[in-house]
Amino acid sequence: MTVHKGTVTCETVAGKPTYVDITDGVRGIVAESGIVEGIAVVISCHTTCAVFSQEYDHDHTPAGDTFLQADLSDGLGRIFPEQHDWSTYRYPGLQHFEEVETWPELEKWLPGGDRTQLWNGDAHLRSVVVGSSQTFEVSNGALNMNGLASIYLVDFDRCRERTRRARVVVIGE
Repeated sequence: MTVHKGTVTCETVAGKPTYVDITDGVRGIVAESGIVEGIAVVISCHTTCAVFSQEYDHDHTPAGDTFLQADLSDGLGRIFPEQHDWSTYRYPGLQHFEEVETWPELEKWLPGGDRTQLWNGDAHLRSVVVGSSQTFEVSNGALNMNGLASIYLVDFDRCRERTRRARVVVIGE
């Protein structure tokens, strides 16, 4: 058995969930693995991000999301509304803020010391519902998906732009 690992990196935007089609990056890692038969596991490296597979939708909203992505965001927004104040969710609590404020590179986590940058309880909950990983078949040395399927990394945290990563682990022979 062979194990090959790679990373797909992408940039997100502030103000809304960011959906990134990472299918080509996953395909490239599968191809470079040399594995002919096996599986590829795609894993989010972040607690506000999720990984899922869905049909590529050719219609887009004015904000640039496909209709399926916008519908997913709308549905999850009904379950977990966006956090815009201290009363929406219990998270983040005072102890969490105090802990974060001891971390190195504080500006990365709380730009300008702005505690509202951690008002992302909705993002954490949405990512739990969608899931942080997906497994795909590798067959004949390639990612085995139907023609319209794509693999997406979604960052539900809309507080600020970030660099996000998904790990790809290819296992097989």
